[in-house]
Parts: sequence; C-alpha cells; structure tokens
Amino acid sequence: MADTITLKVEGMSCNHCKMAVEKAVKKVPGVQGVDATPAENRVKITHDGSSNLEAIKQAIMNEGYVVVG
Repeated sequence: MADTITLKVEGMSCNHCKMAVEKAVKKVPGVQGVDATPAENRVKITHDGSSNLEAIKQAIMNEGYVVVG
C-alpha cells in the first residue's frame, strides 16, 4: 500500500518549476509518484514507505525551492 505526503514548497511559478521538482523527487528511492502544483505551492508525493522524507526535501531544495512544510 502506498503512502502519500504533501509538502508546501515555495518558489515554484511555472511548468518548468513543476517538471524540475517532479523529476528530482522521482529519483529518490521508494518514490512512486509526484504531482507538483505551482499555483498552490504544493507537492504531493506517493511512496512505498521506504522513502526518506529528508531525502525528498533535499531533492526539492537542490533544485532551488524552499520546503516549508
């Protein structure tokens, strides 16, 4: 069964931002799906339970965005 987390991410403003965040988070082991919504400053992540939340946050921050929740 997949788990879902939603993070508030600031700095996303366009489709390029959406794609950059989704691509980075999909590389984190255990992540099964990512849906970034720039208009809502939200990233919804589906994972298998083995994902490290800090690794997910770091992947987003490495792209230049701020994780606030």
